[in-house]
Amino acid sequence: MSQEHHISSAYLTLETIETILKQKYTLVLSEEATQRITHCHEYLQQKISHNSQSIYGINTGFGSLYDKKISPADLEQLQRNLMMSHACGTGEEVPQEVVKLMLLLKIQSLAYGHSGVQLQTVKRLIDFFNRDVYPVVYQQGSLGASGDLAPLAHLCLPLLGLGEVYFQGMKLESRHVLEMFGWEPVPLKAKEGLALLNGTQFMGAYGVYTLLMAKRLSEQADLVGALSLDAFDGRVEPFNQLIHQVRPHQGQLKTAEVLRSLLQGSQLVAQEKKHVQDPYSFRCIPQVHGASKDAIRYAEQVFLTEINAVTDNPNIFPEEDEIISGGNFHGQPLALALDFLAIAVAELGSISERRTYQLISGQRGLPAFLVAEPGLNSGFMISQYTAASIVSQSKQLCTPASVDTIPSSHNQEDHVSMGANAATKLYQVVHNTERVLAIELLNAAQALEFRRPLQSSEPLERLVKAYRLKVPFVSTDRILHHDMQESIRFLRDYTS
Repeated sequence: MSQEHHISSAYLTLETIETILKQKYTLVLSEEATQRITHCHEYLQQKISHNSQSIYGINTGFGSLYDKKISPADLEQLQRNLMMSHACGTGEEVPQEVVKLMLLLKIQSLAYGHSGVQLQTVKRLIDFFNRDVYPVVYQQGSLGASGDLAPLAHLCLPLLGLGEVYFQGMKLESRHVLEMFGWEPVPLKAKEGLALLNGTQFMGAYGVYTLLMAKRLSEQADLVGALSLDAFDGRVEPFNQLIHQVRPHQGQLKTAEVLRSLLQGSQLVAQEKKHVQDPYSFRCIPQVHGASKDAIRYAEQVFLTEINAVTDNPNIFPEEDEIISGGNFHGQPLALALDFLAIAVAELGSISERRTYQLISGQRGLPAFLVAEPGLNSGFMISQYTAASIVSQSKQLCTPASVDTIPSSHNQEDHVSMGANAATKLYQVVHNTERVLAIELLNAAQALEFRRPLQSSEPLERLVKAYRLKVPFVSTDRILHHDMQESIRFLRDYTS
């Protein structure tokens, strides 16, 4: 029997989300959330039936059409039309693991009871999540400011039996999946289409996914960096706590502490050194990795606030008898954090590539390109080319999206965040950095073998031993692509 996660007002953390995904929890609405959703929906229906006043998006058109009053008889058609007309996504499909996060975050936001949706609408989204029915969503189309309109339209089309979904590895028209489960299309009531499309769940899902990766990569950058340093015959003095206490950035202090722990007991680091300093890519690991840790921590706080919030419009407050049109869908907080996170993660890759370059350069008793008979063998020469190419692409992807804005909807929506573009760029950057760290690990493990019989520390030797089960030592040239792919898979699975 699968474990359950109860959707409620409880604070959603990254750790909770990771557990839900990894352990394949099913979602269940708490009684509290059920009451909130039902109460808000009933309040809204009563408000509409007893009030002829124009309420944005409920009995009016949308965007610059806010001044067009809609008759009560057409309110349901208004919401259906909204869903269809806004399904304007294009480009590559959003990865299914991100779509699953979009469903989770949309359900969480609606469950706070300020959106006016029907209970059956939220329950159907929960059905999609629990049954692994993943709507086909496209990466391009959101300005990140009226909410992620186009992506969320594609996410929610299957509620109506429209659009496409993935189910059990097959792409199907959603109506067929609804028929398969005996589900009727959900007839959207007033405001529901707007509640589903307004929101930041596209940016939010990419943010959560990339943060989970970034936190892992940050830890692994320390681990792989320590292995490279030891294989390079580096010095331990730059990690002495005294120099970090006089410049006490939190990430810097933490990184130095981690490196001291990882290198403790190494015969290599303890041996007498002929050189008095190491290159910055080794000596400044605490300062560089630490700054990225601080940036990741900032981004995490932004996204934790967002995923525990109501981000559609207008917002409904039954207890206060208020329906307020505002701008909680605007993605500016996320856009800035996404751009910052991309830079922070890209820098982990940038300094990693420099360490790889140092390892293959034939210094400190290591053979050129980390192979016997260099010349006959090219060894690891081109792995560094690949890392350099990837790092260069990441630098280009770090051009901020959040500084751009293009007005839309007859200039009614005259400033947008472009956070959706920041999100999809960041997705590429985190995967790029994972590849670069995997290449560094390939080189560092190879370099360590030329230091034998001396031993590194216990945690670093444990790392190399586990790694060698997947990637053997390179004695003569072979196709390194396969080793690089194995290195990537190894990092995804390895826990120190």
